[in-house]
Amino acid sequence: MPPAAQLDSSSLLRTVEEFLAELPSAVVIEDGMVSFDLGTAKYSISNEHGKCLLHLWSEERNTVRRVLEAETRNGTLKLSVQKFGQARPIKIEICSDRDRRTSSAKKTARAAYQRLLYRVLQRAYPDFTISKLTTSADLEHSFGPAYARALLRKGKTGFAVIGVNAQEIQSTVDAALTSGLLWLDLCRERNVDFVVEGLKLFVPQGSSETLRARIAHLNHRAAKFHLYEVEERDEILHEFDTTDAGNIATRLVRCPDESAAREKFAATIARITKIVSDCEVVVLSSTEIAFRLHGLEFARARNALAPESFKQQQEVTFGAGAYETALTADNEPQFADLMRRVVESRRPGGNRHDALWRMQPERWLESLIVRDICAFDSRLDPDFVYSQVPAFAAADRAMIDVLTCTRDGRLVVLELKASEDLHLPLQGLDYWARVNWHHARGEFQRFGYFAGRELSAEAPLLLLVAPALQVHPSTDALLRYMSPKIDCTLLGVDENWRQGVRVIFRKSRN
Repeated sequence: MPPAAQLDSSSLLRTVEEFLAELPSAVVIEDGMVSFDLGTAKYSISNEHGKCLLHLWSEERNTVRRVLEAETRNGTLKLSVQKFGQARPIKIEICSDRDRRTSSAKKTARAAYQRLLYRVLQRAYPDFTISKLTTSADLEHSFGPAYARALLRKGKTGFAVIGVNAQEIQSTVDAALTSGLLWLDLCRERNVDFVVEGLKLFVPQGSSETLRARIAHLNHRAAKFHLYEVEERDEILHEFDTTDAGNIATRLVRCPDESAAREKFAATIARITKIVSDCEVVVLSSTEIAFRLHGLEFARARNALAPESFKQQQEVTFGAGAYETALTADNEPQFADLMRRVVESRRPGGNRHDALWRMQPERWLESLIVRDICAFDSRLDPDFVYSQVPAFAAADRAMIDVLTCTRDGRLVVLELKASEDLHLPLQGLDYWARVNWHHARGEFQRFGYFAGRELSAEAPLLLLVAPALQVHPSTDALLRYMSPKIDCTLLGVDENWRQGVRVIFRKSRN
């Protein structure tokens, strides 16, 4: 790549586009803080009058920056940008990792926490011996350095211990239970001369909501679970009841009237499907629809207020991933070019090096399953299949991959992964718990889902789906600790699933 100063506006645009195509959930860092998370925010980039303009927006803020220089270094896109009305450039970074601490800063914080955890354990369990306390990475057993691991022993009994410090990001805290269960399993395997009764999990103050919901749905006969929040400044512990999921802070979004929305946007649907004939038209709400090809969204249509007016008009935006820009007469050729490139690239036999082919593989897998769900599993009812169902929990804007039911009316939750993912079982557990909670209160039909269908009172089924050779080796161990009340099946599909989804194996844990 040429030096940053030599890039013209067109080259700057391509550099930013290509980088963000590879990182659909990147974060934008400005003044040392995350200003935009492209997992939820949107962006557009344009070349106007020889100027490369980057527009970023979310529900909280709206920003436009002129890009002057761009350079990719160590997986981070470093931009020199200019704010409107200011002559002096500033620096922003676009990267995949929210945690911007240096490696040495992380190592220092984790070493300090290891010493803190040792003191906490000494005071809380004076009759126990503390051993194997470490934060060293163990890639063979999927342990990262973010977690402090230890073993407590007293006579013929013991407990596995795992802790995470307050400087780690929330997603790292939420993932602690996965590492904790694997550490518990390994401690039991290695220590056959005494009984490792269970797991003690230590997390920062105010961070345990997701963990409490997960632990409540584990098998408490298989192990004892103890969850503590730690006030690190005063080294004070607060224990939680791990058998109580509590009042899950989750809410459903009403199922939109699909026929009414399609009628409202009929002209736009006809216009786009004329060019991309086999695209998926997805009704997002009564005022918004999306157009996708093999799960990749490339356009949206929505009702919006006309400029300087309260009159409603239809607005079409286009772009792939987090990229989005309004369709105008000036950029119509750009829109046509995007649709052409999506059709050429987003096909089973497409170029594997093409960013459009690689983007959002899980959404591609999901689209194939939804299109012919009976071929995937003959028990499922093709008349009631919902993808990307919003079920918000606190600040977490979660989307259930696929929600359907069996032919005899039992709800089914599908959690999909297109590549190896250690957290598949517990992420699936999250969505199962939310669906079960809403189902127990009769909310699905009250919110317009499964209209006219009598649903079984039984708890939902949980199907975990991944390519057969991409199922993480630790998945079986994690499933053993899931509550026996959860009817869960792991399904491995053919590695060439883009050619057509074919189930290779089924493993039921019940």
